[in-house]
Amino acid sequence: MTSSHDYGFRPATTPSGGAVRRRRHIGDRQATARRLLFAGAAEAAYDPDLDIDWDAPPDPAKHWLPPERVSLYGSRLWERLAPEQRRELGKHELVSMLGIGIYAQSMVSMLMFRDVIESRDPVDDHTRFTLAAIREESRNSTMYSRLINATGLPPYRLPAPLRALTKLTLWIPDGPSALGFRLLVEEMAAQLLRELTADPDIQPHLRQLAMLHAASSARHIAATRAELLRAIDSRGPIRVALHRWALSAVVAVAYATLVHPAVYRAVGIHPLAGAAVAVTTGAYRRNARVATATVREFLRETPRPQARAGVRSITNRRAVR
Repeated sequence: MTSSHDYGFRPATTPSGGAVRRRRHIGDRQATARRLLFAGAAEAAYDPDLDIDWDAPPDPAKHWLPPERVSLYGSRLWERLAPEQRRELGKHELVSMLGIGIYAQSMVSMLMFRDVIESRDPVDDHTRFTLAAIREESRNSTMYSRLINATGLPPYRLPAPLRALTKLTLWIPDGPSALGFRLLVEEMAAQLLRELTADPDIQPHLRQLAMLHAASSARHIAATRAELLRAIDSRGPIRVALHRWALSAVVAVAYATLVHPAVYRAVGIHPLAGAAVAVTTGAYRRNARVATATVREFLRETPRPQARAGVRSITNRRAVR
């Protein structure tokens, strides 16, 4: 049997880096929110417009993405590209990913605003943490947009079918589906940016963005995981199963949405040809597993409520292949 180690991603971890353990009980919602609020208040707030030197020119010798994270890596098309073309393709793919990140974080904020509107108590610690999280999501999106500007490239618009789907954001069922989507967005961003903080061959703008992103994402992930466990524990087996399969479908296609096919034109490759080669490479499958690794591992380790021991975990090992 192939282990997760073979694919180059880490097992699920807590925000502090420890191993995820099966919980015997669900923590108190207000206590969790209060703890994370205090943790956020103890950190120095950052300003995405000031804490990165956006006026500094990019280093032409450094990558915008690690080569092994570029979609065509290891393919015959990749071997035909000159080093400058490989860096250029990585830059275009990064711009595509950042644009998707802005859309995805905006959708997450919409879901969190819905939680505030539907809250029974709009002045409790949980609501205050939700509003603080929305503010931090907005700051992260501001950094993404500034980095796109720093590349000198125009943003890639979301493909029309996906733009149509974003209009249905508030139709995502409340509970495990909405929380699972939020966790997927947060975990994917954290996973993809984590490895960049210590890579000396990456553009300084991107490394600094990754470091600023890390602190807030750890709090958001901790809060969303706790909420997801509570949502699963409060629902019956049939409802949990429906949420599970809906989320499995989203996890399975999530990575495929990150790279717009038009990026391949930047290096003289037809978009359809580039996309077809990308999805058939071993690098694509490895990168898809890397991007969704922590969220899938966490969901597989989600404890089953004692009263509903027959309920399976939200995702299975076939969610991404």
